[in-house]
Amino acid sequence: MEIQFSDKAESIKAGIFAVLNEKKEELLRQGRTVYNLSVGTPDFRPPQHIMDAVSEAAKNPDNYKYSLVELPELIEAVQGFYKRRFGVSLEKNEIMELYGSQEGMTHIAWALCNPGDLVLVPNPGYPIFGIGPELCDARLWKYPLYEENGFLPNFSDIPEEVAQKAKLMVVSYPANPICRVAPDSFYRELIAFAEKYHIIILHDSAYSDIVYGGKTCGSFLSFEGAKEVGIEFYSLSKTFNYTGARVSFAVGNAGIIQKFKAMRTQYDYGTFLPVQIGAIAALNGPFDQVHRQCEEYGERNHVLCGGLRSIGWNVPDSEGTMFVWAPLPEGYTNSEEFCLTLMNQSGVICTPGSSFGSLGEGYVRMALVLPPEQLREAVESIRKSGVLK
Repeated sequence: MEIQFSDKAESIKAGIFAVLNEKKEELLRQGRTVYNLSVGTPDFRPPQHIMDAVSEAAKNPDNYKYSLVELPELIEAVQGFYKRRFGVSLEKNEIMELYGSQEGMTHIAWALCNPGDLVLVPNPGYPIFGIGPELCDARLWKYPLYEENGFLPNFSDIPEEVAQKAKLMVVSYPANPICRVAPDSFYRELIAFAEKYHIIILHDSAYSDIVYGGKTCGSFLSFEGAKEVGIEFYSLSKTFNYTGARVSFAVGNAGIIQKFKAMRTQYDYGTFLPVQIGAIAALNGPFDQVHRQCEEYGERNHVLCGGLRSIGWNVPDSEGTMFVWAPLPEGYTNSEEFCLTLMNQSGVICTPGSSFGSLGEGYVRMALVLPPEQLREAVESIRKSGVLK
């Protein structure tokens, strides 16, 4: 029988990641050494006290029932954490737990978008920012992020008719893939823009605890007026290496949070209780391992970027996130072709910038997911490969 799939399903195709994975497996079968810098999965262990909390909770058979809602202790832990970490006071009705930021960023569109609504998303930007709205038949307007403007949006470049029609604007700093941190002045301008045009702001803050070079990163909600115009997504995945457990939070505007929470009751039966208990341990526990981990990421950033510059590839240091955003070496113009060439000749796998939007062409993204000694080996493998002309 021939299966007829939906138009939406047919529009979503396997991308470059599938091609890269196939090529990676081929290299491994050949006995080649591979340095996989394509996927942003942390290689650090979760802190021991978090794993212990999950393990102990998993021994209790009562914790295998539907949770249905967040544990009260989890909401209180978020309140305490946001106050300590960001100086932001949150009411309980301004907090909801999610099955990871990716799930939240996708499904929030169901609560906010009607067919035909206009959503502003970054270009280059993480693909999920646009997928959720598109599944709701909303329209996208991709606001450009240019290197000459510090990869920040220039609000004056957004046409008046676009701003007037826009329903939502997705913003993410520290930003994947462009690896930049936004200054305080940007958030004040963003909130003023949102207030002027009645645009809801969705701020993705998954990498707020991974910043380098003396920079600091706070919360969008710490700025006056932020709660009136939007919400923020905070994830435990990268901060605490709780990636597979899938825990994040949407916090901010109570009206948005409560509507989103009500909608999710139709398809969500709550997060596994031991996972919630581990999240409580993370939020209430010590932060020293997070600081040490950030220092380690910073060393990897220095080793990779500095090493590549030393062999003739002019790669700027990352300001934040667990990635590096590198312009293509001289002589290359197509990021997908370069990634395949780099992998075949050096064994180093990275992600083409074109995967993140049209303005990502001309760049590649590399993940800082190997220890410094292996990153040095990767740099040396690139040098020996002759890829850099």
